[in-house]
Amino acid sequence: MFDAPVDAWYVWLGVAIASLVVFGVAAELPTTPPPDATRAVNTVDSVAGCEYTATAEQPLSAREIKLDSRGLGLRGKGGTAHAAFVSDSVVPVGSVDGSKRDTRLRRVLNGTPPDVVFDSPTDFDSAIRDEQNHRAEWMGADSTLRIRCVSWGGVDATLVS
Repeated sequence: MFDAPVDAWYVWLGVAIASLVVFGVAAELPTTPPPDATRAVNTVDSVAGCEYTATAEQPLSAREIKLDSRGLGLRGKGGTAHAAFVSDSVVPVGSVDGSKRDTRLRRVLNGTPPDVVFDSPTDFDSAIRDEQNHRAEWMGADSTLRIRCVSWGGVDATLVS
């Protein structure tokens, strides 16, 4: 007696609208999880605690990365993830072409000893401080995060790119 007649047009319209809403919500759900920023940070921190020169690589599943001396953010299809470094010696090596210091730190990250690239430990320390003070921005991510812990003349740094 109080039921809606199934052949009424407004019942069918309501069911159609509800179906579209459910489909819209399901279509907007991410199909993949966000990139694992915690795993990348743990790899950096494990290298940062080194007593000798150490290197590591961490595969990334992110499209973009935001890297500074305090932590990193990863952005991919599944969303965005952030994590903070425990170590305070992390130095993000940017990818901006034309910067003399950036190019020199990248050479050290690639394996060249710092005494070959820099004139003195003071020069090395200055380049590190310049990079640590650089404002982080979202940029395209490589498929691998590269890490190298370096000590020279009392200057300790964990280079990350």
